Amino acid sequence: MRKVPPAANPGAYVASLSGWQRSCVEKLRAAILRAGALDEVIKWGNIVYFANGPVALIRAEETRVLFGFWRGKRLTGIEPVLKPSGKYEMATIQLGEGAAIHAAKLTRLVRAARALNEKLGDPTKSAPKRKAPVKRAKSARRPVGRGK
Repeated sequence: MRKVPPAANPGAYVASLSGWQRSCVEKLRAAILRAGALDEVIKWGNIVYFANGPVALIRAEETRVLFGFWRGKRLTGIEPVLKPSGKYEMATIQLGEGAAIHAAKLTRLVRAARALNEKLGDPTKSAPKRKAPVKRAKSARRPVGRGK
């Protein structure tokens, strides 16, 4: 894949697309913008929406469009199609050509994701929780086969 410079703004990102990818991204943007106050920027080469940290992203690729949420693992009750991946609590919906987009559900997802950021803070500032190492109790017995 050839490296191209990122789009100057979200409008330019959409304008650079064609066909079903452009139509899909336009529908996603419309549903997201109905969700309320979010900052829409180009970040990491994608369209990213911020409210107290990153909330959602749109990434158009050759064979799919990804619609992702930084706290998406917490949103699977609203949309079970969300597929967990990456660090933080990221989960994405993969849309292909002809995929049905339910605008009301997408808007609901974005509102829920924004509410999580308002409640829990910026997801990139809180490191993902890792399992604590298991501590093993020291044995009070003497090793077998050593001296007296």
